[in-house]
Amino acid sequence: MSKRASSRRARRDPDVVDPVLHLEEGEVDLLRKAAGRLGRNGARDEAMVLLSFHHGLRASEVCCLRWERVFLKRGEIYISRCKGSCSGMHILFADDIAVLKRLGPKSSGFVFESESKLAPGPISECGFFRLVRRAGLAAGLGSHCHPHQLRHACGFWMHRQGFDLRDIQAHLGHRNVQNTVRYTALDVSHMRRKWEALRKGS
Repeated sequence: MSKRASSRRARRDPDVVDPVLHLEEGEVDLLRKAAGRLGRNGARDEAMVLLSFHHGLRASEVCCLRWERVFLKRGEIYISRCKGSCSGMHILFADDIAVLKRLGPKSSGFVFESESKLAPGPISECGFFRLVRRAGLAAGLGSHCHPHQLRHACGFWMHRQGFDLRDIQAHLGHRNVQNTVRYTALDVSHMRRKWEALRKGS
């Protein structure tokens, strides 16, 4: 094995990246707006960020979304999960529907298309990573932003809104609830509220 190959760092699985590294709701909004202002595909890029956050999508999942699984009249979308996670139907938020209408709708094909004219198809995962990184820099969030933070942000947001573990597990497609527990274990906001209430009462 060459010295270069042996010194190369192995690619980390996004699902085992420290879940503390997530974005807050306000930061997601800044990222989304920045993505919408950059490049020629602002509508597409903004929609990718928004749907990734609302539906806890991995990069591979958002890149492969198809129009055949988008039901705008019913306000629903079928999420096809990867990595052995559970697929299922999700409710579309009003702003999801708005950004999707700006892109189509179409009867078939990929929702988020690449710019390639020779080999048309979905935007690549690498392309989405670059998009999020550029938007993070433009939004003043630094160069650390990556798509999987949007999935983690979804889980943390749901926990803070009072959704129980089973709801979060189903929404993110976790087969094992232990993958969902980390959102409660690392979110100290509810403990802070309890401590503040105790201090006020003392």
